[in-house]
Amino acid sequence: MTDIPLHFHWTYTAVDQAFWTEQLADWLPPRIIDAHTHVTDPRLRLRPMTEAMRRQYWVNEVFEPIDAPTAEHCHRTVFPGREVSCLVLGTPDLAYDIAGCNRYLQAECPGRGWYSLPAVRPQWTPDDVAALLDAPSVIGVKPYYNLISPDETTRDAHLEASIFEFLPHQILEVLDDRHAWVTLHVPKADRLGHADNVREVREIRRRYPHIVIVLAHLGRCYTEPHALEALPQFADDDGLYFDTSAVLNPASHRIALEHLGTQRLLYGSDNPVFYMRGRRQYRGRTYINRTSYPFHFNTDRESPETEARYTLMMYEDIRAIRQACEELGIRDRSAVAAIFHDNAARLMAGVMSHKRQRLGEQMS
Repeated sequence: MTDIPLHFHWTYTAVDQAFWTEQLADWLPPRIIDAHTHVTDPRLRLRPMTEAMRRQYWVNEVFEPIDAPTAEHCHRTVFPGREVSCLVLGTPDLAYDIAGCNRYLQAECPGRGWYSLPAVRPQWTPDDVAALLDAPSVIGVKPYYNLISPDETTRDAHLEASIFEFLPHQILEVLDDRHAWVTLHVPKADRLGHADNVREVREIRRRYPHIVIVLAHLGRCYTEPHALEALPQFADDDGLYFDTSAVLNPASHRIALEHLGTQRLLYGSDNPVFYMRGRRQYRGRTYINRTSYPFHFNTDRESPETEARYTLMMYEDIRAIRQACEELGIRDRSAVAAIFHDNAARLMAGVMSHKRQRLGEQMS
C-alpha cells in the first residue's frame, strides 16, 4: 500500500494496516467513541515552542496541534470500517489562545456530531463557565493545572497543586448544577495514589454528586506500581469513571478491569500525540518511550529491524486493553463495546438530557 499521511511526522503504513487486521479488527466494536482527544486550530498558538522546552519533556516534542478536518481524516484512516465519534478536549496550554481554542471547538464539533470539553482557567467566573456550558456541543469542561498561570521555563510549575487550585469550588458548583462532565488530569508526581488526590477526588464526589467525573489516563497510572497503589482505593465508587488514554501498559489495564470493571472505563486515545510510531517499556515506576523518529528524548534507540516493526502507539494502547481483557477472561462483546462506545454514549446522553430539560424549563 501507499503510505497515507496522518499528522505531523506520522503516516499510516502497511505495518499499521497489518497490525489492524491481525490484532484489532476482529475485536473492536462497530462503533467507537474516543473520549479523550485534542483538536484545535494551529493558528491559535500565541508563543512558539522553544528548543529548550522541546528538550525538557517528550510531549513538548511530539504534540503539534491538529485541526478538525485532519482529525476526522485520521479517524477514518486508523479505524477503517468503524463509525467513530469523539469527545474533544480543549487545549490545556497557555501558549495558546484558550478562549479562541474553545470557540473553534464550538464551531467545528456540532456539524461532525462531536461533543467538547472546553478548557477552563481557575480565574474564570461562574458566569464565564455557565456561558461555555450553554453552547450546543459543550457537555462539560477540561481543567488543568498548567492553566493556573504561565511559566515558560517548565511545564511542571504547578504539578504539586491541589486539585482545587485549578478546579475551584465556585466552578464545581456550576458544573454540579448543570450535571456537567469533567475530565480531570490529576496533579502530583505520585499521581492518583497521592493521599491529597485520593482525599480531594472523594471530596468532589461527595460534595458535587451530579458532576460526571472522568479521571484521565486511569488517573495517570501508566505503570503497574501506580495502578496498584491507586485504583483499588476507588473500587467501591461506581459513579467515578476513568478514561484509558495514553496507557499502553497491559498490567495497568488489567488492574483497572479487576477493580473497576468494564462499566466504568472509557476508551480514549490522547491523540494527536499517539499517532507516534513506537512502543513503551517500563522500569518500576517509570516508562520509556521507544520511537523511530530522532527526537531529542529518543537517545536509546532499538535496532533498525525492531523500529521497522513499530506501529502507531494508539494501536499499542488498544492491544494492551485487549491483552488485559483476554488475561481476565473478558470475552463478552458487550463488555468490549461498553469500554469503546457504550459507557461514553450513556454518560453523554445523560448530560445532554439534563441540558435539554434545563433549556425547556427556561423556555416555558
